[in-house]
Amino acid sequence: MSERILIVEDEEKIARVIQLELEYEGYESEIAKTGLEALEQYNQGGWNLILLDVLLPGLSGIEVLRRIRVKDSATPVILLTARNAVVDKVNGLDQGANDYITKPFEIEELLARIRSCLRLSQMTRKVEASSKVEVADLSLDEKSREVTRGSSQIELTPREFDLLLYLMQNKNQVLNREQILTHVWGFDYFGDTNVVDVYIRYLRKKVDQGYETPLLHTVRGVGYMLKG
Repeated sequence: MSERILIVEDEEKIARVIQLELEYEGYESEIAKTGLEALEQYNQGGWNLILLDVLLPGLSGIEVLRRIRVKDSATPVILLTARNAVVDKVNGLDQGANDYITKPFEIEELLARIRSCLRLSQMTRKVEASSKVEVADLSLDEKSREVTRGSSQIELTPREFDLLLYLMQNKNQVLNREQILTHVWGFDYFGDTNVVDVYIRYLRKKVDQGYETPLLHTVRGVGYMLKG
């Protein structure tokens, strides 16, 4: 699927030239001529990048950017600014713009900046996706250390979090106490192996209690597994 770019520019000739160049490069694009129109089209969703002129009738580009960033920190935004508008550039970057280009500009430079922003956005999405582990309706985010089951958030201690992460990374596999102790408590742990049973009970209360389908299972004489 082609990447979609929203062009927010009130000068019709400039907007049309940009649109033709983008379509030639294989992008899909639409044009918004005012700040309000830009927000309306943005709210329809599905944009991979926004080209945003600072000087717009009605709402300024900076205000449009501010409103977008209130709920969306991910979509790349490139500002189109006047050559000497240093204040606009600084304000735009402070409000969360990813880049800016000054008018008049060469279309090749604009295309290069678009490609750069899209590459970085794709890399960021991959990193965010790789930080999440999911089993059935249980979700764990290694980066934010948030755990949810369904729509409910689960509060875990650091050790409970590490234990659940290890179980989720090895879902549908039976893990014995020694494996769990080594990976969660460390090679130098010399305490009672029953600590695993204690923490499994803690997790069961938080992860399974109140849910119709249990995820944590005991395999008698062997160990434990997270099944989903």
